Amino acid sequence: MVLWVFGYGSLVWNPGFEFDESVIGFIKDHKRAFTVACIDHRGTPENPARTLNLERSEGSICWGVAYCIKGGSEKERDAMKYLEKRECEYDLKAHVDFYSEENPLKPAVTDVIVFISTPDKEVNKYYLGPAPVEEMARQIATASGPCGNSRDYLFSLQKALFAIGHEEEEVIELAKEVRRVMAAMQEMKVLGVQMALRAHLPAASCLSPIAETAAVMDSR
Repeated sequence: MVLWVFGYGSLVWNPGFEFDESVIGFIKDHKRAFTVACIDHRGTPENPARTLNLERSEGSICWGVAYCIKGGSEKERDAMKYLEKRECEYDLKAHVDFYSEENPLKPAVTDVIVFISTPDKEVNKYYLGPAPVEEMARQIATASGPCGNSRDYLFSLQKALFAIGHEEEEVIELAKEVRRVMAAMQEMKVLGVQMALRAHLPAASCLSPIAETAAVMDSR
């Protein structure tokens, strides 16, 4: 018996379980969407991170990596036990057809398992739903948890899609907006330090801009 699992998020660059084969490819009529709350890995209940979901989208394709686990039922159980704990925000296990780069018309593997979060706020506490890019970027730029911060998840996804040769414009644009938010936050932080420093300088201070900048940097 053989088990196949499709990774479209962090499983693309960090599967974390033992597998025997990996294949780059895609599934049809689905797309990635940052609509799931992560409250225990890269976020908290008070400030959840945004992580990926797989949502139906007629005519779309979603590139990722399919992992094959061979070696008997015990090995499969170990992999699924690990995945179910890791993917706890995802309450559904769908079975899909997987297509390889070599043949986009005929499935390379059928009955591939993929973890999905129900897109319904009434029944799924982890589902955040869609939001404007600016709002998602602010949330991703500020959320962090025991396993790291939300922005590194996004940046790692961007690098992973580049590595497999299938970048996505939506991911690139979101990453750009997150970096813009981070830069603005850094500017505000520096401005706050400068204002605090000036409040403690003598009223007739004649520090040059260079000297004042040095004083600000020394105070950080």
